[in-house]
Amino acid sequence: MTTATPLSNNTQLSGNVTTKSQEQSLYQSSGAIVAAIVVGVIIIFTVVLLTLKTYNRRMRVKRELEPKPPKAAMPPPLGHNSHGLCQPPTVTFIPVDIHLHDR
Repeated sequence: MTTATPLSNNTQLSGNVTTKSQEQSLYQSSGAIVAAIVVGVIIIFTVVLLTLKTYNRRMRVKRELEPKPPKAAMPPPLGHNSHGLCQPPTVTFIPVDIHLHDR
């Protein structure tokens, strides 16, 4: 009878150790999963950045190699006064400091 009691205690202890090791491995695996997700996001971000950089470089080279249109073919500037006539803006000066003498 005395030997049965320590066996049951050992079984409970081994059960606790198993639970703790499973819990610890679960935490470690979840940490590994989070690390893998972070690394994946960094890799995707790097690939997108390099792709945009390459695209930008290609477009810049393409724009530089294209012949430039003459300046006369430029469309008129868009604004609230653009109704077909190209008139330079006029500035009128109205003096404010006119002194009228009272008689």
